[in-house]
Amino acid sequence: MNSHFAAWIARFKTQRVLSALVILITLTVGILMGTVLSRNSVKGNSTPDATLLPMQTPQQLSTTFGQVARQIEPAVVNINTESNPKPRRRSGRRGGDDDLQDFFDRFFGGQGGGDDDQGRNPFGPGGGRSRSLGSGVILNSNGYIITNFHVVDGADRIRVRLKDDPPTILHDARLVGFDRETDLAVIKIDPPKDHPLAAAKLGDSSAMNIGDWVLAIGSPFGLENTVTAGIVSASGRNINPGRQFQSFIQTDAAINPGNSGGPLVNMRGEVIGINTAIFTQSLGCQGVGFAMPSNTVREVYDQLTSPEHRVARGSIGVEFNATPSPALARVYGVKNGVTISNVLPGLPAEKAGLKTGDTITAVNGKPVKSGDELVSYISAVKPGNKIDLAYVRDGQHKQTSVLVGDRAKMFGVRTDETEEADNDTTPAPSKLGVNVRALSQEQASRLGLSANKGVVVTDVKPDSFAEDIGMIPGDVVIQINRQPVNNEDDFRKLTSQLKSGQDVVFLIHRGRRANGGNVFLSGTLP
Repeated sequence: MNSHFAAWIARFKTQRVLSALVILITLTVGILMGTVLSRNSVKGNSTPDATLLPMQTPQQLSTTFGQVARQIEPAVVNINTESNPKPRRRSGRRGGDDDLQDFFDRFFGGQGGGDDDQGRNPFGPGGGRSRSLGSGVILNSNGYIITNFHVVDGADRIRVRLKDDPPTILHDARLVGFDRETDLAVIKIDPPKDHPLAAAKLGDSSAMNIGDWVLAIGSPFGLENTVTAGIVSASGRNINPGRQFQSFIQTDAAINPGNSGGPLVNMRGEVIGINTAIFTQSLGCQGVGFAMPSNTVREVYDQLTSPEHRVARGSIGVEFNATPSPALARVYGVKNGVTISNVLPGLPAEKAGLKTGDTITAVNGKPVKSGDELVSYISAVKPGNKIDLAYVRDGQHKQTSVLVGDRAKMFGVRTDETEEADNDTTPAPSKLGVNVRALSQEQASRLGLSANKGVVVTDVKPDSFAEDIGMIPGDVVIQINRQPVNNEDDFRKLTSQLKSGQDVVFLIHRGRRANGGNVFLSGTLP
């Protein structure tokens, strides 16, 4: 009996020791956790369970950059072009070559007396042959190369140097096709017989996020196979107002003259953009570069390498303001969508019953928030197919089916030159700071307008409301706040009723000939 009791006492003591140890361990863990939480609280961390995002060490990042560069470099080429000097012409046309040149004058500093954006020496008429330098990337092992159109524009001879080729080896290339709208071109070389061509892979530009690492590869200032690193600074950048299909990826990876046409690459070695432009005041990199997204590049490349060698975009024949206006939306009673400023006669939109002032709100069920989205949705439809449009007219929601036409065949070259006013009548003054006069029969016929419809702006006073909203001499006022303006009396009556703080929307016909366009000019009266 005594031995059993002694054994029980021993087990009881052992259990007490173990219980004490468990209590001590629990208290220790609690104290440590309380200390950590207390420190986080002192530091202002309101979410103590949050963890830091994983970050690569400099060595890991360097290794990744090196791997990506080695993977993509064999597909990046140097492009040299030669051309006979051609005098530059200023035609005054909108949407043509001059518009593209103005774009590069702005973003590359122009082509003054020195080298231009591609390292080209513009000798001028009779000054010899000019040579330009750019970059490109092989997208097909058969020798198809994507680059910028401005790299090869006007070239009489295009030659390509591959990576690791000696300076004396250049491959002649031919122009397969080009697209001015996106400033992209496809050229082709015959693959060398001694080794196959390496082709790059196009990635998904829509999957890129702001802050993602990217590499830019090209031949800045003629320095071939140059690799620079940076991040995606922004997406959807429209750096040239009024030009559609030019929505860029912005990056701070160093892009310099000569990088044009080279790839912007993600950390998987995929091309997510074609380097196109830099914003600079000194012809050097200032941390603001732009690349055409790879999803756009893919669409253009596929069409340029098709048997037609051209890009066909859909259109329905309407015009609208590129920049949304709150005043316009309020006057027309809509919150979302794109309000039509002009329905071109004889084209699909008119045949489907659309009218000026209608607001398109959806295409094939997809909501339309901006003009860029409207153009993107419709241009992606192959000409000859139908789309369903939802629109608002006078507050009523309507739908119609529209047969999509070929954009290139619909829209010709326009002119922005203003028309000199005749002085055979006395202009009608306005408190808006603009003078107008009646539209003559001859002018109406030349502009493609109905007789006795609209008044011509003859003068716009400096610092006036009319000047602030962008009205210029030669504009024809067709409507004011949705009310028709047939003559000077209509103009006087409608403008005299306007009050301070009121939204005003003018429907304007702009252009010297019948192929001019309609635009909305709007604002709130001071």
